[in-house]
Amino acid sequence: MTVRLAAGLAAARAVGGLARATGRGGGTSLPGKVLTRVEPHAIERLAGRLSRGSVVISATNGKTTTAAMVSAVLERAGTRLVHNRAGANMVGGVASALAAAARRGGRELDGDLGLFEVDEFWLGPVVEELEPRAILLSNLFRDQLDRYGELDIIADRWAELVARRGARSALVLNADDPLVADLGRAAGALYFGVEDDALALPELQHASDSKHCRNCGHAYVYETVYLAHLGRYHCPGCGQTRPEPAVVAREVELHGIRSAAFTLCHGDERHRVELPLPGLYNVYNALGAAALCRALEVPLADVAAGLAAVAPAFGRAETIQLGGRPTSILLVKNPAGANEVLRTLTLEGRELDIFGVLNDRTADGRDVSWVWDADWEVLAPHVRRMTCSGTRAAELALRMKYAGVEPDRLRVVEGLEAGLDAALADGTEPLYALPTYTALIELRELLSRRGQAREYWR
Repeated sequence: MTVRLAAGLAAARAVGGLARATGRGGGTSLPGKVLTRVEPHAIERLAGRLSRGSVVISATNGKTTTAAMVSAVLERAGTRLVHNRAGANMVGGVASALAAAARRGGRELDGDLGLFEVDEFWLGPVVEELEPRAILLSNLFRDQLDRYGELDIIADRWAELVARRGARSALVLNADDPLVADLGRAAGALYFGVEDDALALPELQHASDSKHCRNCGHAYVYETVYLAHLGRYHCPGCGQTRPEPAVVAREVELHGIRSAAFTLCHGDERHRVELPLPGLYNVYNALGAAALCRALEVPLADVAAGLAAVAPAFGRAETIQLGGRPTSILLVKNPAGANEVLRTLTLEGRELDIFGVLNDRTADGRDVSWVWDADWEVLAPHVRRMTCSGTRAAELALRMKYAGVEPDRLRVVEGLEAGLDAALADGTEPLYALPTYTALIELRELLSRRGQAREYWR
């Protein structure tokens, strides 16, 4: 077994070196795929070498950012992490991160604690190998229906996993998401949530997903809606209510694309967090990160300080200089996530130049009908110019026309590189790039070739 693991690690390193030499980057999942082909239980064997065990983060939206926040808190305290920080979050990506940290044929690891974001569909198999000490489950939104099916399929898989884990992993759950909250009602979970009625939306958004009680099937009644189907709710049929969160965000302030602020509360402690990331969705990410760190017994003051120092992951509201213009890159991949990005952009208070890239490759989901469910209408009055690119560029332009953007403000340039250059050339004010997942990867590779992006893999 030791010989097989050592051979797998040697093969993984060779493949990783070749990937870097050809410009594919070290964050690929390919080394991990090679490793697990040679030694199927490599994740279990390597993770067992971590002196402080592992923690896992899963969600439809925000996994990469939440993991970056947890990393900022823990590394500030001196923890040496093994972390799939490049965002490769299936079996191969987790195995790649462990392989990169392995020393002496896998007998030692260069790290104390494993921090792994895991794709929501692959959570079960990865958790069974990792045996994590804590699991953070943050949200479930409709995403890639052609690949993953309806939300209840993922929720059922997560419920089975939670039941199998029992008390072997501490659970950290979002109280404001009914599907997620239900997972911990009998498991003693640590819940987090927002409590600030000033943020309330007038009604559930069109893209809201979890509207019915899984216990009795009755429609939930919402006292407050914060984001998509996240909020304060109860079921008039069986009486089930939102769990009381222990880790809470109060007095939330949203400052457009630049930042957000909130008061982080746990028990009798309160700390003001100046978060250098925008939007309510990042407040939720920060809350999840804070709750997970509290489950690891990190002092709340240290959590708040770490959150204030977090840097954005690539494509998650990072702003870089391109062609002399500040360019903010914000991933959009499903209705709920897109709506929060659009909501944040409307706070900018200026006419906006947008570079939208809509792809329909396998990792995006071939079905791009989700763009018709996202509320682009809120953005339309603010658009000065929008350049549409990607494999479905024309459909994105059509959606924006129906949202109310005048046709002379829209331009279709299908290729990503040509589209980016066209968008950059048309103006001097900030540019806002909204790519889907594979477009984000393409954009990162393009900027790396041009020497305009920092490395996100280690």
